[in-house]
Amino acid sequence: MKIGNAIKMIRKQLGVTQIDLSNQVGITQASLSQIESGNKRPTDKNLKKICNALDIPVSVVYILGMDESDIPESRQKI
Repeated sequence: MKIGNAIKMIRKQLGVTQIDLSNQVGITQASLSQIESGNKRPTDKNLKKICNALDIPVSVVYILGMDESDIPESRQKI
């Protein structure tokens, strides 16, 4: 699961900087950078704040963050 990549992609498409988003969420820019790079996983609380700031449902981040390894091999053909 690449939640950080999904957050980064959405943030960039909306034209929001890391500094602006981190300020809206109440975390440091360094923490947001670590989340986006996959070095740190956001808490559920911070993920909800990030999604609220980006005006998207949390489920969108999970769907966009999925990769093939998240799907059981028996279900990948579906």
